[in-house]
Amino acid sequence: MPLVLRYGANAGAAVLMGLAALAVFVAFFARDLPSTDGLWARQRAPKIALLAIDGSPMPVRGVSTGAPVRLADLPRYVPEAVLAVEDRNFYHHIGVNPLSVLRAAIVDARAGAIREGGSTITQQLAKNLFLSPERTLKRKVQELLLALWLERKFTKDEILTLYLNRVYFGAGAYGVDAASRRYFGKPAKDLKLGEAAILAALLKAPSRLSPMNNPDDAGARAGLVINEMQEAGFITAQEARAARAEPVILAAPDSANAPYFTDYVLQEARELTDDIDADLVIQTTFDPAMQAALEEGLAAGLRKEPLAEDIQAAAVILDAEGGVRAMIGGRDYAQSQFNRAAQARRQPGSAFKPVVYLAALEAGYAPEDRVLDAPVTIGSWSPANYNDRYFGEVSLTTALQHSLNGATVRVEEAVGRTRVRLMARRLGIEGALTKGPALALGVDAVSPLELGGVYAAFANGGFRVAPHAIDSIRTSDGEVLYRRPTATGEAAASFRSVAMLNDMLAEVVKGGTGRRAAISGWRACGKTGTTQDSRDAWFAGHVGGLVGVVWVGRDDNAPMRKITGGGAPAVIWHEAMSRALLAHQAPAVRIAPHSAGDAPSDQPDPVAALLQAPA
Repeated sequence: MPLVLRYGANAGAAVLMGLAALAVFVAFFARDLPSTDGLWARQRAPKIALLAIDGSPMPVRGVSTGAPVRLADLPRYVPEAVLAVEDRNFYHHIGVNPLSVLRAAIVDARAGAIREGGSTITQQLAKNLFLSPERTLKRKVQELLLALWLERKFTKDEILTLYLNRVYFGAGAYGVDAASRRYFGKPAKDLKLGEAAILAALLKAPSRLSPMNNPDDAGARAGLVINEMQEAGFITAQEARAARAEPVILAAPDSANAPYFTDYVLQEARELTDDIDADLVIQTTFDPAMQAALEEGLAAGLRKEPLAEDIQAAAVILDAEGGVRAMIGGRDYAQSQFNRAAQARRQPGSAFKPVVYLAALEAGYAPEDRVLDAPVTIGSWSPANYNDRYFGEVSLTTALQHSLNGATVRVEEAVGRTRVRLMARRLGIEGALTKGPALALGVDAVSPLELGGVYAAFANGGFRVAPHAIDSIRTSDGEVLYRRPTATGEAAASFRSVAMLNDMLAEVVKGGTGRRAAISGWRACGKTGTTQDSRDAWFAGHVGGLVGVVWVGRDDNAPMRKITGGGAPAVIWHEAMSRALLAHQAPAVRIAPHSAGDAPSDQPDPVAALLQAPA
């Protein structure tokens, strides 16, 4: 056989074998593709059932779909805003973008797992309509095959229409009409350019970029959408300028029982399930009686210690394992949906000092050891005590009891800042921590929820916990999508050291800066916190196995006049936790305070979670 014919035959055979292999590959992944029947049937929103800790149902705010819309019914810039940021070449590809797929394949190969999808709008639609959220090769191949099928079966306009009617825009809104009504109180046909840009921006991160929860980031992302629209030629420079200049007005939201908690859980659930499009049953840690106690306590505290209307308040109650039992993210959800309990990061001030003293106790110091409380200067930094009062030589207990800055800084410098930072990490503080001496005075921002996790370790005998609001998520058919991992019991500090710290924190409440938080008949342990110029005021503590954190401050970080952690926050904490203890129905176990010498140094006490039962 001539050489040319031989090579031709071999090449032809290779091509046939390749096609056969491709056919087998496609057949393997296509054999269990989901049915595409009823594609145009009106989509109902997935039902989400939230269960409280006792199994009772919780009302869910606003999981909804709007009216089906056609492209012809929408202003042209609504789909154009989506195309500009999601798939600018939508009208020019076959359902997949080969370059994006190749880039994603390279990233996935390097990571050893499915990290990127390189998805077009058609692929996103295929995933949302037909597939589970699992990140596997099988699902990605099926997504690609379904995308090709959609492109063959429907016109581009039909695919884009389906996408706009099915995609999730956050806040429980599925489809552009539902989103328009949720965020702006109007049908999608009446959207303005700036509003359309905000909706398109939501597709990247529906929870994080919510204009209700995070208006600054939502506005910044919408500005990028407008830039992309102008660059793509969808709008003119004049239209872009006009859109940026016109303010966007949000609609007043619906309200529901514990709306801040509900929003927080829905956001967590979407992240844990990768936005799966299915009916879900979410078992939460929410306790309705605790929520009522927290709300009533906040109201009662504000009656005793009124705050200016522009001063916000946030509070959480956790159990000793970190389960969020109740949450308040602001004084009025209808006015502001920003969840200050979970999202705001503020300086804790002296509420951080127990971390310093726990590091000292772990290093071998004792509560009765002496430290000098006097003016101190480190480099050019000279922190002062409250009202410039100094007490000379005092015990560590007294230094914490009266929140003495001079003494606390000296303790930190003696123990070492590295030890203090390591202790903060072991207790669950994950944000940036300064390396300077101001670390001791709580200059590094935390959320009330994060600080609650720290104090939960004090309540449970020294075990690190992760604050959480969800125990499990399953579909309505019973398939478990998420179950909270069993706690590993990682010790952040020895039981002995935590017992000594709790003795010190009890003194703060008995006769120190936290006196107004005291609860008759109970051993409460806690700490006040006040930052420079009273920009933030805190009370954090635990009693009867429950942890409570209260924060007050202005959203713009402006100073508050003469408001300290021992004032309104301590009073609110007292009112809320008094009621929470009644709701908690804590077991009638009386445990005497542990002294430094009657607890083992390296073994956890089996009753650690019951610390601070009735005195």
